[in-house]
Amino acid sequence: KILVPLDESEIAETALQHAAAIAEAFKSELVLLSVIEPVTILPEPGVVGPVLTVSVDVETEMKHAKSYLSKHASKLREQGIKVRTEVVEGMPAGQICQYVQEKNIELIVMTTHGRSGLSRLVYGSVAENILRNAKIPVLLIRIHRGSQS
Repeated sequence: KILVPLDESEIAETALQHAAAIAEAFKSELVLLSVIEPVTILPEPGVVGPVLTVSVDVETEMKHAKSYLSKHASKLREQGIKVRTEVVEGMPAGQICQYVQEKNIELIVMTTHGRSGLSRLVYGSVAENILRNAKIPVLLIRIHRGSQS
């Protein structure tokens, strides 16, 4: 089974074509995963203040994520690829690593947003966290900003 984490960004969707090619070549199942994460509000840089976690309408977010994944799954099924979709709730890197262990995933195919500087410091890198903590191979596709090729 090949896991493709998707966050509804065009950058993340770039991993689909690579994962589909691998799945087709090895007759593997693709699992498209979306993680609904809590919304965190950070104070402006230089401002001292609390980090707030805001409740989101999880049910609405889940429905939206399922619809989004279903759209991509349909396209992949048209190519003859076996696909399953899953939506989970929590922090992306931790949920992805946990899902991999629980569901016997053999490969993760994902892109990196290529954040650097303050953005990387504030938001961290989901891809880097997964690379460090996943116990299986990770195919990480670097997308340079401004080009999707």
